[in-house]
Amino acid sequence: MEKQALLEINNLVTQFKSGTEMLKAVNNVSFTLNRGETIGIVGESGSGKSVTSLSVMNLIPNPPGKITGGQILYHAKDGSTVDLVNVSEKNMRKFRGNEIAMIFQEPMTSLNPVIKCGDQVMEAIVFHQQVSMKVAREKTLELFREVQLPNPEIIVDRYPHQLSGGQKQRVMIAMAISCEPKVLIADEPTTALDVTVQKTILELMQRLQLRYNMGILFITHDLGVIAELADKVVVMYKGEIVEQGPVLEIFSNPKHPYTKGLLACRPPLNFRVRRLPVVSDFMKRGANGEIIEINGNVGEALKGVTITSAEREQEHNVLYAGNKILELKQVKTWFPESHSFFEKNRKYIKAVDDVSFDVFEGETLGLVGESGCGKTTLGRSILKLSPTVGGQILYRGNDILAMNEKEFRQYRQNMQLIFQDPYSSLNPRLTIGEAISEPMLVHKIFSTEAQRKERVMELLKKVGLEEKQYQRYPHEFSGGQRQRVCIARALGLNPNFIICDESVSALDVSVQAQVLNLLNDLKKEFKFTYIFISHDLSVVKFMCDRMVVMQKGKVEEMGDPDEIYANPKSEYTRKLIESIPKGTIENIKIAATNRNNQLQF
Repeated sequence: MEKQALLEINNLVTQFKSGTEMLKAVNNVSFTLNRGETIGIVGESGSGKSVTSLSVMNLIPNPPGKITGGQILYHAKDGSTVDLVNVSEKNMRKFRGNEIAMIFQEPMTSLNPVIKCGDQVMEAIVFHQQVSMKVAREKTLELFREVQLPNPEIIVDRYPHQLSGGQKQRVMIAMAISCEPKVLIADEPTTALDVTVQKTILELMQRLQLRYNMGILFITHDLGVIAELADKVVVMYKGEIVEQGPVLEIFSNPKHPYTKGLLACRPPLNFRVRRLPVVSDFMKRGANGEIIEINGNVGEALKGVTITSAEREQEHNVLYAGNKILELKQVKTWFPESHSFFEKNRKYIKAVDDVSFDVFEGETLGLVGESGCGKTTLGRSILKLSPTVGGQILYRGNDILAMNEKEFRQYRQNMQLIFQDPYSSLNPRLTIGEAISEPMLVHKIFSTEAQRKERVMELLKKVGLEEKQYQRYPHEFSGGQRQRVCIARALGLNPNFIICDESVSALDVSVQAQVLNLLNDLKKEFKFTYIFISHDLSVVKFMCDRMVVMQKGKVEEMGDPDEIYANPKSEYTRKLIESIPKGTIENIKIAATNRNNQLQF
């Protein structure tokens, strides 16, 4: 059966003006999306994948951006073929949302915070389908049921801030499919979600595609996510397509060194490495900007960095014969459901409930679980940033919960936190030099500004940044660079214990590998102890000596990550592990067979 083309992109060029220069964000991009097909567009931040999707939607801000070449041929519902490059804004509104819909990366910023979720979906239905508000409301409730939102009759009248991340994303999907579009563009729709929520969202999109026979452009930086979802893969680098083809072919026999690098930098699940390969292990830029391949295969890049089980056992024997740096004994952090002074029999949300474990000096302990399991609250409780209602937290034998703020101040210097979002945790009005030196000033480390500046320069080099970047502001850096700034800021006080709270969850998989390698290098150099909080078991398995799985404020199970991954004791942990995108050749073949069977059925 011949495939029906929905969208043909031919030699697309999209440029942005920067000063007197015109920069090509998308350069000569061509591919075709067919009906019922999913194309995964992958690449790092800045590769041009999101600009490509915005070009299709005709949402490039002008100025400074403009489509300067090529065609975007769309085969419309009425049978006509339209070049979207030449369509006016007025006419584009007939297609946008109605025939070509988009799910954006961050649902909280895409949904209007002051309008109820149901009203936002109803607005799209009324605009495109010219129906009454009553009909639109019924249609919205039907859509909310279809995307499996719990209690649609209640959620339809709720505001975005009252929903979880996964629920907000389902509202966005309901809005996107409300007019039964032929093309659905999903721009990083699962990046910040738990692996279990991510899995349900991906399964939902597959079901909806099957029902409406849509073509899907799925944009992501993670090849593991699209491995079992896409039919074809388009790999983008610096605005250009470096490789494209069927998903099985790209994964089993990648040709371009950039593709090989992206595939290699995902934390492996079936063996252990001391260091993750990064894109620079496979390629570099020549004097004239040409790409030069360094390693021909992943095996070459992994030489000398794999760890045997015997080596790991020997290292752990030494580690766990050492001293405990932290002891948690029946720690409880509860929050009242309501703050009414007159309320009797007050109910509490037990964010952390009777949690006990030890952390050894030089250990990396992983805290994993879904959003709301209590892992971040526990991390904040350890640093006395969230108030506990019971238990003990012993740091080097001293109960920090029994200390007042003045007594704890000297300990705070030794215990630091690296936050999840590097942008919101940096003051946009301070240069990065000022941001890194600020804690030193507060804790009166060094007597002069010159000494603090010299220390900041050392730290910048230590985390892979340049001295000349001292005077720059956070908005001038990429996400990975901002996270390096936050790491340098934590290092400024010479701590020996650091809590990393989802510190790589929002990063590209290639940048994530660089930051994880950096954290391990710093640990080795400075003898740090880490608590590494994450919802991603593959990252925790790579980073950690032991793992604590949390659910609903309690410890579900605890032990060696390799053993837990191979033989989980609880159903909850098994569910987390099964939700990890494997991206193996075997899984790709199974997924392709399942898709074909569904289509035939």
